[in-house]
Amino acid sequence: MNYYQEVTLLPDADIALGFLWQKVYQQVHIALVEQKVDAQHSAIAVSFPSYGSKGFPLGNKLRVLANEKEQLEKLNLTGFLSKLEDYTHLKSIQPVPENVSSVAFVRQQVKGQARIEKDIQAKAERWAKQSGQSVVDCLKLLEKSKPKTESKMPFIWMESQQTKAINPTHSVRFPLFIERIESDRSNNGLFNCYGLSIGRGDKIATVPSF
Repeated sequence: MNYYQEVTLLPDADIALGFLWQKVYQQVHIALVEQKVDAQHSAIAVSFPSYGSKGFPLGNKLRVLANEKEQLEKLNLTGFLSKLEDYTHLKSIQPVPENVSSVAFVRQQVKGQARIEKDIQAKAERWAKQSGQSVVDCLKLLEKSKPKTESKMPFIWMESQQTKAINPTHSVRFPLFIERIESDRSNNGLFNCYGLSIGRGDKIATVPSF
């Protein structure tokens, strides 16, 4: 990533930082979808330079990064954030400094309670058939290892654009959990339309950290 544009969020007494993140990141997501390179991937990434801050853990800054300056110009963040100009400060496109470290931001998938219960029930029924035990007994044993719905990762409430496209009057919100992973080297990879790395391990996609 060679170029970046930085957004500073400016909350006030009436609009909390967490609520402002929802509005800003939703617009950034829509912009990335419009510039996606295929059905699921974006050539443009995001980073959170104040990740881990006290208060709201994502801080108050968002960087959007690309390999080419023209990609950020075409993204047109100024237009997408125009309705939020009183609550954001958008810097001009700048080259990434030299000799910076690397970091990756990935989406952490956290199952909802309904999905967890459904999966546990199915697992208990399969185990009961194999072991000859009752489903109730299997459920009791599986309860000890049941996944938790909570996550300590920072998140932003997002609105499902896919659901909205199908039914404009129906809004579905979900928490987008974001994990920061340190990297000892720069690594090219794929980003989703939230600007987050799709891969992990050797396939993780990093962004400059400075």
